[in-house]
Amino acid sequence: MSACEELATSASAGVAPALRAVDCLANETAASAFGRLFGSVGGGGGGAMLPALTILLTLYIAFFAISLLTGRSRIGISALTPRMMTLGLVLTFATSWAAWQGVVWNLAIGAPDQLASVMMGTKGSATQLFADRLDMIFVAISQAADAAGVGATQGSGAQATAPAAAAVAGSFTPSSLMWLAALLLLLGTVGVLVTARIALGVLLAIGPVFVVLALFSGTRGLFAGWLRGLVLTAVTPLFVVVGGSMMLELMVPLLRGLVSEGQINGYAAMALFLIASVHVALMAMVLKVMGSMVSGWQVFGSGRSAGDSDRRSSTPPAMPAAAASLPATVTMASRRAVALATVSGAATGPDTSGSASASTVRHSRTVIASAPSGSNILPLSPRRANGIGSRFAARPHHSREMIR
Repeated sequence: MSACEELATSASAGVAPALRAVDCLANETAASAFGRLFGSVGGGGGGAMLPALTILLTLYIAFFAISLLTGRSRIGISALTPRMMTLGLVLTFATSWAAWQGVVWNLAIGAPDQLASVMMGTKGSATQLFADRLDMIFVAISQAADAAGVGATQGSGAQATAPAAAAVAGSFTPSSLMWLAALLLLLGTVGVLVTARIALGVLLAIGPVFVVLALFSGTRGLFAGWLRGLVLTAVTPLFVVVGGSMMLELMVPLLRGLVSEGQINGYAAMALFLIASVHVALMAMVLKVMGSMVSGWQVFGSGRSAGDSDRRSSTPPAMPAAAASLPATVTMASRRAVALATVSGAATGPDTSGSASASTVRHSRTVIASAPSGSNILPLSPRRANGIGSRFAARPHHSREMIR
């Protein structure tokens, strides 16, 4: 019997054993899934998706070679460094379980737990300590219910003559409120923690697939969505532990006075139910806030689409009014010439410094390039990047200049 099977058999003993069993099963599932995808945890054999990984890497290098040939990219440090870093990180985290477990798994599982321990000032795992305190709370509620049951049994003879009084109470008895509070507390703490850990284990198990998708700009959005979900499920236990510890501090004084004279105190049961309801509302608010935070996160610039960047890079600068008033048949080169002439004339305008003795005569010259009559010349598109394929760029048409 493996260690995870032993923890799974004792998971029903309490909250802390259940969390330990979920963590062990998540780690074992992620390791086996990683070995079946792109690599082997033990170092021998290969995953079933290694041929697909080889094809994707070949396509990535082929697309970069095509961009070099067509002049859309160039060989330089600014162009090669991001591509080589992306390629190296993808190969490292997709084929090495040691790197995946040492970086991604430890950051997703251990970093929030360590941060919660620092915030609460505790030694060891803050999540396990919170689970142990929850077990104590549920044990105290169970003992209170047993004590109230013994008291009700001793006084059953006196209550036998009035069966209608118990029917009037209905479901809103102190005992039922106490058990409803325990159920809400169980759902708001253990339910959220276990659900987040299971979802985190699934995301970590299929993570290498989305890491490979980060190679191409068309599929990088899937990687960004996976990373947002990973952060959401990883940070949620941090809020559960920190917020739940505050709620447990409020419950401890109520549990001491929950049973009085062999019966459950109605005021303490109502207060316990209120605290448990507030905790469930707090967890719903935490999930909503975390979803809003993660949805607005631009992962490595993924929030800006490639079309927007292309439009911003290809939009020409604004022309002065003199250049904008030229006919449509004037080429882009003549517009640039008029813009330069207008700017130079504005820079050498009349002297307004107030000196009457100093006078300077300045002449401005405007160069207008006109196209032959009857020709339909379209404005030239901006030149592409200088590279191997720059010789395929269209050559500008020569125009006749008129000086006046």
